[in-house]
Amino acid sequence: MAISEDVGSVVALWRFPVKSMAGEQLHSVEVTERGVLGDRAYALIDKDTGKVVSAKSVRLFPNLLGCKAVFVEQPRRGGDLPPVQILLPDGTTARSDSGEVDRVLSTYFKRNVTLGRAAPDDFTIDQYHPDIEGADPGGNRDMVVAAKLGAALFAELGMDSPVPVGSFFDVFPLSVLTTSTLAHLEGIRPQSRFDQRRFRMNVIVKTEQPGLVENGWIGHKLALGDETRINVALLDPRCVMTTLAQDGLAQDTDVLRTLVRHNREQVGDLGRFPCAGVYAVVAAPGTVRIDDRVLLN
Repeated sequence: MAISEDVGSVVALWRFPVKSMAGEQLHSVEVTERGVLGDRAYALIDKDTGKVVSAKSVRLFPNLLGCKAVFVEQPRRGGDLPPVQILLPDGTTARSDSGEVDRVLSTYFKRNVTLGRAAPDDFTIDQYHPDIEGADPGGNRDMVVAAKLGAALFAELGMDSPVPVGSFFDVFPLSVLTTSTLAHLEGIRPQSRFDQRRFRMNVIVKTEQPGLVENGWIGHKLALGDETRINVALLDPRCVMTTLAQDGLAQDTDVLRTLVRHNREQVGDLGRFPCAGVYAVVAAPGTVRIDDRVLLN
């Protein structure tokens, strides 16, 4: 019989209704086979290019992380998702069920965008790679590169996708980060703020063991509370997103430089990436709550 190790407790839960916008910090979440219910349910799509809009496209959409998206009521398993209300940095609001939402968003971003509910089959973004040596195994620096994500990425790699076609997830449906990793990084570089919001994870686990503890979770199972079970699949490669300014956080490229220097790891067959946190797939759905115990198998 496998022995379970109590590794900590759930200290924060996040859902991001619109991809690359600020999200909702919650007391409990419904986790389905497709991840946190309502997570990355929407995204902007650039109608002129057909590409999905991401905060990684820092030159075209520099204020995307400054937008906040919340569901007008809690999503319920088995029902239609409720509308999302978006608050823009200039104080303008728009609801996803309004006939004016695309006009409002296009006016603000000065781009021809639409609020989409499904990613194109050829899910592609424009990703900016900052001028940081070692941040991209492809060697791209201070350069924008068209990158496939989600099911399109796995199709390109000739691999089965852990996310369905139409999903706006980058790679996997669920992400987990520990407080030990955040504390470890802050200890290395106290001048930078390794705030959990920089990493846009679904589940933050409060852990007491020092160091980058979730690096050792790959290939293991996690029990989140009484119901939810997840399989930890892969280290989470980090990018320019971790460096960007958002509410109360200054732009800081040293966040990514620190990961390059201290947690640059091999990710599958794709090369060595700066990493923080882990990706997972859902083995058993359920409700996850703050203070739920987290067990490692």
